[in-house]
Amino acid sequence: MEIRVDNVAKAFERFPALHDVSLNIASGELVALLGPSGSGKTTLLRVMAGLETPDTGRVFFGDVDASGLSVQERHVGFVFQSYALFRNMRVVDNVAFGLRVRPRATRPTKAEIRRRALELLDLVQLSGLDKRYPQQLSGGQRQRVALARALAIEPRVLLLDEPFGALDARVRKELRKWLREIHDRTGHTTVFVTHDQEEALELADRLVVMNKGRIEQIGTPDDVYDHPNSAFVYGFIGESSTVPAERKGGELFVAGRATGLRDDGPDGPAELYFRPHHVEFVIGETGLSGPIVSQRRVGGVRRLELAIDGTDRKVEIDLTSDQPLTPGTKLGFRPGRWRAY
Repeated sequence: MEIRVDNVAKAFERFPALHDVSLNIASGELVALLGPSGSGKTTLLRVMAGLETPDTGRVFFGDVDASGLSVQERHVGFVFQSYALFRNMRVVDNVAFGLRVRPRATRPTKAEIRRRALELLDLVQLSGLDKRYPQQLSGGQRQRVALARALAIEPRVLLLDEPFGALDARVRKELRKWLREIHDRTGHTTVFVTHDQEEALELADRLVVMNKGRIEQIGTPDDVYDHPNSAFVYGFIGESSTVPAERKGGELFVAGRATGLRDDGPDGPAELYFRPHHVEFVIGETGLSGPIVSQRRVGGVRRLELAIDGTDRKVEIDLTSDQPLTPGTKLGFRPGRWRAY
């Protein structure tokens, strides 16, 4: 099911949450709405679900204008961060709930409802736990029950609001891989909200990066990470450092020192962005330099913090983990991949 959001705006007590947002999501896509708190991502998801009514603009499911349809009429599956399971119901009854409350004319038989619920529990790898109650499950297992319940109604669209936000890092990582596998098997059009960049980069077909109620950039994880179109996106997606620079004659200078970085933008002040692993070490009069302030182990690399000469900025760069250096040692380097804004 294709989703189209056309020029949607939404404010809460005159506080603007969405500004003229437009977005197309192809049928079968897995899309992440990514941004910091207050960026409007959850409001946009709730507008798609029908849980919030936009002040202006429309939402289409396929060719149908869903703007005037209720949550039930939109036929979406919604998964909350808090799971929202019924504590007094067994797992199988939680999964079956959406089918049992259907109007009699469209309600399956009791046997069919149970069969479908057990089938979904098998899909989410919870076979044999159907008679347990939610409080007898781990957080990761409860989230799987919540997803099975959303899938039980055979939704046209699956919407997830920070689905792994309440779980610890190890469980989140396991469930990310699992959710991608479920999506590939079921083929639902899926939209999920997250502030976790790693989660979005790993899971999504496309990222929708939001900031202050607007869409900053839409693209594949590779496009957004490697080609950020604004300083906000560069700073928000992945790890980065920045230093003040000056464009002069097609080159960037930092604290009056030539960096060897060519830039065809207009002369004047700029901000140089680069990632810790996109640097090369240099000796000579060009590049950036500074003493090591601190260092720490980050997985398979050693991350150094340098105080850049002639500025009040500190930046981070990566070395292989077998190269410990003494604080105060001065290093020269040049970003291999970078952007100036």
